[in-house]
Amino acid sequence: MELRHLRYFAVLAEELHFGRAAERLHMAQPPLSQRIRDLERELGVTLFDRTRHRVTLTEAGALLLEHARPILEGAEAAREAMRRIRPGASGVLRAGVPPDTAPRTLQTLVTAFTERVPDVLVELHELTTETQLGRLREGELDAGLVRHPCDTVGLASGPVVHRRLGVVLPERHHAADQELVRLRVLNGSPLVIFPREMAPSLYDHMLAACRDNGFLPGAIRHARNPDFVLGLVLAGLGVHLNEPPAGALPAGLVWRPIDEPRLTWSTSAVWRPAQAGDAVAAFADAALEGLRAADHT
Repeated sequence: MELRHLRYFAVLAEELHFGRAAERLHMAQPPLSQRIRDLERELGVTLFDRTRHRVTLTEAGALLLEHARPILEGAEAAREAMRRIRPGASGVLRAGVPPDTAPRTLQTLVTAFTERVPDVLVELHELTTETQLGRLREGELDAGLVRHPCDTVGLASGPVVHRRLGVVLPERHHAADQELVRLRVLNGSPLVIFPREMAPSLYDHMLAACRDNGFLPGAIRHARNPDFVLGLVLAGLGVHLNEPPAGALPAGLVWRPIDEPRLTWSTSAVWRPAQAGDAVAAFADAALEGLRAADHT
């Protein structure tokens, strides 16, 4: 017994008229009559008494209707539940972004997303790359904005864009007066960097690039909060690799470009392929627009 045949039966039981039932079902009357006959043959009962002027339910038809209604209601509830788990179907798209995402990127992302899908609210969560990947795979996020390299196996990804990193130094550091800092001249300086658990692959990539260029940190200090990072550098407790500052650095600090093109913030939108849809596509496009507005190329 097919679910669609039960639906045909239930509509005819409500209308008790083949013409009106066929109209509701967006089908011609002869195929509807054939499907009802097929159902009667399958069940071995007569579901409707038919005369030239009227259609009535038989006792068997009335009994089947009692069983069919909860089945059809349950199927509709299941369909609605599936619609609601699709990103944007509930009116909200849940997305993660790195904690240090530039204000210009966030402003552009939200504005561009709203222009593309005005009926969907983007709900942004400040999350590390590793946390985003876990929540995407668990279905707790609809999309994310992550830093590469990272493990995106099983996820879809938008274009990866890049922004070269430089180094934040105390003014009194011996490399502070150089227009382009060669990483090897930082050898022995402590390094202030985000904790590895935030983005393990990116962390390892950055330390490998430093090592390959002759920069072996004398110590590694971990910090998440940007103000804490700058405070450690200002106190002479390390140097810090980051993109050009959006505003003025605190007095006593300078930012200088470095000679290693592999050290970049490489960023893209990611999502589960099964979650792809208009809202996710709008997020990916808006995220790319936001990153480019903050000089990612």
